[in-house]
Amino acid sequence: SSEIPTPQENVRPKDYYDKFTARKTYTEYTDPCEDASKASLACMDRNGYNRDKCMEYFQAYRDCKRAWLDQRRADRQRGR
Repeated sequence: SSEIPTPQENVRPKDYYDKFTARKTYTEYTDPCEDASKASLACMDRNGYNRDKCMEYFQAYRDCKRAWLDQRRADRQRGR
């Protein structure tokens, strides 16, 4: 079984420019918090879907999404 990253490793979103340019096709669903999402699901799989054991992973995903949305909002205000 492969190790999943700790929740703290997924709090910051990946650079979204890199995420968009790394894909061969553009999609509005490119998610810089994809690693945090996958880690949450892997935690659930590993712990028999006991949600209480994965709360730190869920919080890391929420924190990542919040940071990502704040970054997008700031970029739009700057006209990027």
